[in-house]
Amino acid sequence: MEALGIRPHGCVILMLLLLVTVAHSFYLPGVAPKDFFRGNLLKVKVNKLTSVKTQLPYSYYSLPYCKPEKIVDSAENLGEVLRGDRIENSPYVFKMREPQMCNVVCRITLNAKDAKEFKEKIDDAYRVNMILDNLPLVVPYKRPDLDSLVYQHGFDVGLKGQYAGRPEEKYFINNHLTFTVKYHKDEETDAARIVGFEVKPFSVKHDYEGKWDEKTRLTTCDPHAKRTVTSSESPQEVEDKKEIIFTYDVEFQESEVKWASRWDTYLYMADDQIHWFSIVNSLMIVLFLSGMVAMIMLRTLYRDIAKYNQLETQEEAQEETGWKLVHGDVFRPPTNSDLLCVYVGTGVQFFGMILVTMIFAALGFLSPSNRGGLMTAMLLLWVFMGLFAGYASARLYKMFKGTEWKKITLQTAFMFPGILFAIFFVLNALIWGEESSGAVPFGTMIVLVLMWFGISVPLVFVGSYVGFKKPAIEAPVKTNKIPRQIPEQAWYMNPIFSILIGGILPFGAVFIELFFILTSIWLHQFYYIFGFLFLVFIILIVTCAEITVVLCYFQLCSEDYLWWWRSYLTSGSSALYLFLYAAFYFFTKLNITKPVSGILYFGYMLIGSYAFFVLTGTIGFYACFWFTRLIYSSVKID
Repeated sequence: MEALGIRPHGCVILMLLLLVTVAHSFYLPGVAPKDFFRGNLLKVKVNKLTSVKTQLPYSYYSLPYCKPEKIVDSAENLGEVLRGDRIENSPYVFKMREPQMCNVVCRITLNAKDAKEFKEKIDDAYRVNMILDNLPLVVPYKRPDLDSLVYQHGFDVGLKGQYAGRPEEKYFINNHLTFTVKYHKDEETDAARIVGFEVKPFSVKHDYEGKWDEKTRLTTCDPHAKRTVTSSESPQEVEDKKEIIFTYDVEFQESEVKWASRWDTYLYMADDQIHWFSIVNSLMIVLFLSGMVAMIMLRTLYRDIAKYNQLETQEEAQEETGWKLVHGDVFRPPTNSDLLCVYVGTGVQFFGMILVTMIFAALGFLSPSNRGGLMTAMLLLWVFMGLFAGYASARLYKMFKGTEWKKITLQTAFMFPGILFAIFFVLNALIWGEESSGAVPFGTMIVLVLMWFGISVPLVFVGSYVGFKKPAIEAPVKTNKIPRQIPEQAWYMNPIFSILIGGILPFGAVFIELFFILTSIWLHQFYYIFGFLFLVFIILIVTCAEITVVLCYFQLCSEDYLWWWRSYLTSGSSALYLFLYAAFYFFTKLNITKPVSGILYFGYMLIGSYAFFVLTGTIGFYACFWFTRLIYSSVKID
């Protein structure tokens, strides 16, 4: 940095500013607890319609639901836009601690197009998502295998089934909502804070007498007669020219749950015990294997180094076999060394982004109420970590005697993000073709491109400039001018076989946690066990490093010195198993039938697997790089 005129304390200030920026992105402005008094207005907001069958979100008002006088969009951050959130106001307005019965929202008459849209959404199992005081709406239900309640996020648009003994199936819409607002009361001030927002949806064919006007009373739901909706009412069919009346009830329940703990029920996972047991089991197995590997490696290496250092004559050395014999070739630059430098630099960038995100999340900076905060922070971190990407790629490039640092910088800045952006652009075009609200707007795409070209690329150049100005990394041994011939290898040392074997253990360390992550992403559940996730990340780092070092040692003992790319691919091959597991999860856990939704799933999982390949490959490469430098600097070379 001094070469750029930036002093060390200036670097510290820059890093502190970066951390403050990231920390700020995790917090949601204005989420301090709000006190509500009796009679205060509570305004319900509506979010996107979601489905686990199609994975395509739609705006709430894409269906002919009741609308307020003016639809107002809530301000959204970058992460919310990328997630497809569309938060708007609604005609559902309550008064704090004032129960209401049979409030009529509106009356609509369906046309053929409206009826078709409702039927399509019911067939695809879409759910309506609402928000009150930043709490998502949930439907409580009891599972037979659990004693406690389980909460479904959002209520179904409707249902399809038979009624009154008729053989044909009909479509029914949930047009009556019974809301339950739970609050925690302050005994001294009589103020209350909302700690729960639940609903029970009903499908009711409302009846009334005479002509419809604003004062018409419903015979199926009358607040004056203290009669509300029950499950015995006739359901409301969805057909052309059918009249639908939307109504709702509100009841308020005092709760012992405090405001600070109101998200606990949303973050509860049904398979919590299985999750804990699996994590502990995986941790114990990996730690045991790591201890065994470390002990074997230390004892074997100590014996090898002691034996090599005791040799006194060149004739004795020539009779020996093993990793010392390839010392003149082990640091020979590999083929496609430029590409390796690019991948290593990109892996450093990705590693820095994940590490800082994990630390902030594990320390509790990440709030589930801050929708899109995680994605926004990861994008910001990725952009700023371009500094370290350029530095790492340039340092390795100079070690390989490279001279065109600008060329390697451009490749580092554009190759990996360019591939990801191209895939993302194609997937976004498919979403846009389905007229889904999940499509990223053109303006947001421009913002992403500006972040890439305006911040990330310059930072990659700065890092690369600084890295190339540093003295080249010196190898502990000299490289021979003529490459040594590699002897014929045993079948188990075949590059493809050893690479595929090397990826099993890193994947085994994370696949249990991967199940919960996939469930939270594709089944629309909250994931908030970042402490365990950080622990799994540490296990992944240790596992990738150790398995790569072990296989690299075996390779060098077989007098095969082509370890550069193999060390990267050994741990990076775990991404192949991740993608195969994603395919297994798709066919066994998901109920996606539409081709576009399947393409979206595999497209996004391809991006995730590619990023995982870069991350794990870089970890394995640096572990092997450190290992080879260590062992060859520990023996006497004549």
